[in-house]
Amino acid sequence: MSQETRQVASAAADDRRTVHLIHADHPLGPTAGPEELGFKAWNLARMAALGLPVPAAFVLGTGWCAAPDALTREHWLPALSALERLTRLRFGDVRHPLLLSVRSGAPVSMPGMMETLLNIGLTEATLPGLVRISGHPRMAWDAYRRLISGYGEVVAGIDGQCFEADLDAVRGEADERSLDFADLRTLAARHLQTYRREAGVAFPQDAWVQLDQAIAAVFASWNADKARTFRERHGLSHDMGTSVTVQAMVFGNAGGLSGAGVGFTRDPNNGEPTPWVDFLFNAQGEDVVSGRRSALGHDALTAVAPQVWEALLRGADQLERAFGDMQDFEFTVQDGCLYLLQTRDGKRTPLAAARIALDLYQEGKISARSACERTAGLDARALAQHHIAGADGAKLVPLAQATSAASGVAWGEIVLDEAHARNRQGEAIVLVRHDAETRDLGALELAQGLLTRRGARTSHAAVVARQLGKVCLVGCESLQIDSAARSIRLGDTTLREGDVLTLDGNNGTIYAGRARIIETVPGDLIARLDALRHISDANGPESKTG
Repeated sequence: MSQETRQVASAAADDRRTVHLIHADHPLGPTAGPEELGFKAWNLARMAALGLPVPAAFVLGTGWCAAPDALTREHWLPALSALERLTRLRFGDVRHPLLLSVRSGAPVSMPGMMETLLNIGLTEATLPGLVRISGHPRMAWDAYRRLISGYGEVVAGIDGQCFEADLDAVRGEADERSLDFADLRTLAARHLQTYRREAGVAFPQDAWVQLDQAIAAVFASWNADKARTFRERHGLSHDMGTSVTVQAMVFGNAGGLSGAGVGFTRDPNNGEPTPWVDFLFNAQGEDVVSGRRSALGHDALTAVAPQVWEALLRGADQLERAFGDMQDFEFTVQDGCLYLLQTRDGKRTPLAAARIALDLYQEGKISARSACERTAGLDARALAQHHIAGADGAKLVPLAQATSAASGVAWGEIVLDEAHARNRQGEAIVLVRHDAETRDLGALELAQGLLTRRGARTSHAAVVARQLGKVCLVGCESLQIDSAARSIRLGDTTLREGDVLTLDGNNGTIYAGRARIIETVPGDLIARLDALRHISDANGPESKTG
């Protein structure tokens, strides 16, 4: 890079060293855009302007990412004071504490490649205040143990398995969401000991230190190995930087009608115009997207809180109309109140891309020209679907069921980690893991499919698998992995690394052996695409909505 180019890049970064408040009563200036705010914060601001329920926040522009040491508290203290006025809470206050989430957000979507921290500001001093204002001692202790473990992983670099071991020791065979506040208080104490042991220092009990270090850690995650690898493999510039959004916390772990979810306004596998939602009661958002927990579909939410589901449907329709595309959104429900935390254009299969573009055009949400642009290159070959026709050689033996996160059929030799995946590079492999995590990106790119014991359809790794065109099955409860023996167990069957598995992403079935695969072409969809292109050609480039 020449000296002149470096000077231009530096000047551009300086222009993006900004702090913006995000709230319905504080519209952004006309020059603020996604290059400065990152798409996550930019879309938050757009949602707030639409009147959608978005917790108040402020965003530190992408320009700070290149020089985080230049960022001081004085730059963002006025914005934090505005958050305090809007929420009527005070950061670090022992009686009415404001707790914050600290989130990354690049100018382009990089799902799961950078870090998020929740519950910042919770300390031994502020925890009683959270209990007092919320009336939920269980929620407060749950938030505290989550903060210690999340902060330990992201800021102190502690292996997350250390905290998972603490959790397993306290919960035994029980679901962690069934733990009461006494159990969670014990778990928090264990986490504090683990933090001190692994980090060599005590967990910080100063809310301001937590916030300083959280902001620095999220900026630093821009240069994490998985983030750099993702950008290199997608031809993205390392100079864009990430913004950091600091947002007032809402609590899906407040019990009762509370929970966290991730959804798509349409099915990202086949494009059907029905919401595709994963939800967990009494949980925080990371439980769903991290890939370490299995989530439920929306049926439970619909049955228990129909008014929340109706509000979510209205919000999903409003998002589509405003953004002009299928959306992937995150939300929290606190005591029956819905909050939207993020939206972005959803990753989808080619089949879904065609169906969604055609339906949006017919619904009057996009023009024929836009629909044609979105479906360019989608021909019979691109839209072909794969199904199991039978066994290729030895008999196919059904072993277990899982939840399909990405459709299609894949077969290959079992591999349990990236190192073994690279040893078999060029061969058909299926990656088998405990969790659907984005750190497996390198192995996932080499594999034909992914099978996990835990995880949700909407976890970040499942989103990436869909984008890569990989078959993905998650939440296979009968799957057991023995890393030492390099083997897995599915029901009563034990298989070793190198044995062949087939994943049927169309119905979630897992088979021993190699499938014979047939290809079908959706003729009705091809006919609709041909009709669309004929209309667009006839009307010219300015054809509008139908």
